[in-house]
Amino acid sequence: MSWIKEGELSLLEKISANILKAGPMPKHVAFIMDGNRRFARKKNMERQEGHMQGFNKLAETLRWCKHLNIPEVTVYAFSIENFKRTKDEVDGLMELAKQKFERLLEEHENLEKHGVCVRVLGDLNMLPLDLQQLIAKAVFTTRNHNKCFVNVCFAYTSRYEITNAVREMAWGVEQGLIKGSDVSEALLSECLYSNNSPNPDLLIRTSGEVRLSDFLLWQTSHSCLVFQSVLWPEYSFWNLCEAILQYQLNHKSIQKARDLHREHQALQQLEADRACVVELLQHHGNGKPVESQRRQEALLHYTACREERVRDFLEALKHKRDSFFSDLCSESLLA
Repeated sequence: MSWIKEGELSLLEKISANILKAGPMPKHVAFIMDGNRRFARKKNMERQEGHMQGFNKLAETLRWCKHLNIPEVTVYAFSIENFKRTKDEVDGLMELAKQKFERLLEEHENLEKHGVCVRVLGDLNMLPLDLQQLIAKAVFTTRNHNKCFVNVCFAYTSRYEITNAVREMAWGVEQGLIKGSDVSEALLSECLYSNNSPNPDLLIRTSGEVRLSDFLLWQTSHSCLVFQSVLWPEYSFWNLCEAILQYQLNHKSIQKARDLHREHQALQQLEADRACVVELLQHHGNGKPVESQRRQEALLHYTACREERVRDFLEALKHKRDSFFSDLCSESLLA
């Protein structure tokens, strides 16, 4: 149940990997690891064994990504919707998660050697306290590693994440850290659980289902989406290569869409700043016309103040989130 499987690629896999790496490679790949239960039924095994096989496949996939120079992977491990499954299955998944994170803490030296940083994205308050504490320890143990990143979405849905980001901005306004006019699409992105990561270049879903199931809806608006029929525990190096090839074939159009979106976002922010400045100048000038130079100076000043407010707010938000994990670690030591 190791998180990182050791071992080299076969000669044919190495040759294929080198050919792929000659083209544009995704830097961040997200997986919806679907098909564990169907795999268990197909092999006449217990559901829990299917989930165990799914975790083993994740470890193998992380090894492939390492050899393909893909530094960041995000996986959909447990949806908030999964709490609606039978109590036995949910309890089994919680127990499996505990085993996984206990194992992660045991092999911290191996993770340090490979520079693996593990992050957990979701509402940990929904989980049993002992699992919360294990996750907090795992996140803290690996937080300074920076060679590759594994983001585990646990007790997560995208709609919940977006709703939570809106709550965080509302908290910032209530605390006087930001103004209502500072709220923007870019700021919301910074308030998501995934704010430390670039958006995925490639999202892969296995098992033949063609839907996102409330996973990274905000982050994948300009990502390559690949749906594959293979069940997750049967996923292979060649399936991954096929998905990367799809990304490479669509790379130019994806990059163009991202560039256009960045330009549009910058223009939106500039227009919003200008509107605020006009309102302020009209208020202070009793509605009298303002010369162009003064408007430009006021715009530069307003923009600098807004950016400073946003920086201070994001720093406060980071401190709040870091404190949540450090408090959990402290509680586990006292227990």
